[in-house]
Amino acid sequence: MSSELIPLLQAGIFIIIFIMLGLVALYFYLMKPKKVKETRPQETLIEDNSEEKKKVEQGYGKFTGNLTKESIFDFMEFEEIVDNMIVRKNGTQYIMILQCNGVNYDLMSEQEKISVEEGFVQFLNTLRFPIQLYIQSRTLNLRDIIEEYKSRVDNLTIEIDKLDAKIAQAQVSGNKALKEKLEFEKRRKINILEYGVSITDYVEKLSSNKNVLQQRTYVVVSYYSAEIGGGLDKYSKEEIYNMCFAELYTRCQNIASALGTSQITSSILDSEELAELLYIAYNRDEAELLQLSKALDAQYDSLYSTGKDVLQKKQEKIDREINIAAIDMATDSILKADRQKQIEDLELAMSKEEKIKQKANELLDTYENQLDPRVYQLAKKEVDKVETPEKKMIQSTPKPEEARIEAPRKKVVKRRRLEN
Repeated sequence: MSSELIPLLQAGIFIIIFIMLGLVALYFYLMKPKKVKETRPQETLIEDNSEEKKKVEQGYGKFTGNLTKESIFDFMEFEEIVDNMIVRKNGTQYIMILQCNGVNYDLMSEQEKISVEEGFVQFLNTLRFPIQLYIQSRTLNLRDIIEEYKSRVDNLTIEIDKLDAKIAQAQVSGNKALKEKLEFEKRRKINILEYGVSITDYVEKLSSNKNVLQQRTYVVVSYYSAEIGGGLDKYSKEEIYNMCFAELYTRCQNIASALGTSQITSSILDSEELAELLYIAYNRDEAELLQLSKALDAQYDSLYSTGKDVLQKKQEKIDREINIAAIDMATDSILKADRQKQIEDLELAMSKEEKIKQKANELLDTYENQLDPRVYQLAKKEVDKVETPEKKMIQSTPKPEEARIEAPRKKVVKRRRLEN
């Protein structure tokens, strides 16, 4: 039996070796690089399309020169922004966008959350046209907030200066109750001023250290001129535009009222806000540095001038001079009015005292024959010795040099306080 198995084993080994050699040969054949006919990709893709061949031959799709206005419009996919609308596709599509303000859903009670959810479901059920939801994250522009705070601080400084003038006037007039009331109001405004200055400094530091991101949600509403119906040829371009605007505005108002059931307030973006929205969408990296609001405020001259306008600087200087002159004039008028009042009171008192002395002398003259001559002479001298208000006023009035020194000192204090 063993002699009969040996030839079979040899035949099996021979077959296995033959199969292995065949597999090795097949492997080398498959791994051998093939010669491929060199062809351009454009020719293989468009060999059956004559129009595409012409575009390739003319260099279509390659940047060969300066960008034109038309090529930029083709890239942005809209024609213009007019009357709070984005116009697209050669005036056949009109778009309005609503900005929605969110609600503090997590801070609501369970009943309030259910009410908001039911309102949103009602809003979805009332939709009879397609809408789009768009969320945009942008860096919060703290520059406008800081400028608003600074303007309020400046207004408070001016109000405090006016209160100082009123307090001085109340002090001169001797109205103690009014003076205390004005001083209390002054202290209150000083506290508000200090708080406003600290808030402004904090916001400036916050904006310089890190970016504050804000997420905004928008509802995009579209309307096509084809939705008007057939026979558009009988309408003029202006009539089609007015009908599209009216229908689109009505849709936006319906959406705004429907969102109101969910306690979500919304407003239609105006043309400037639409431009800013698109500008940030197309320029995500540069929108933080090259802000559209800066260009609008500078009337597109921000690259040429970063300082205030010369006329504005002159106007501010004139306003400061007017404030200083007004404070000085008010102080001078108070001093002059007080002096005039004292003079009038003095004249009235002098007139009264002179009449009394005159009446006394007349009485002495009447009874001169009945009096001893010595007594009569002494009585006349006593009447003449009585001091009149004129002499008392002259003794109590400060010297002119002292008055001239005191008034300028008050003006200097006012000027320094206004400048600070």
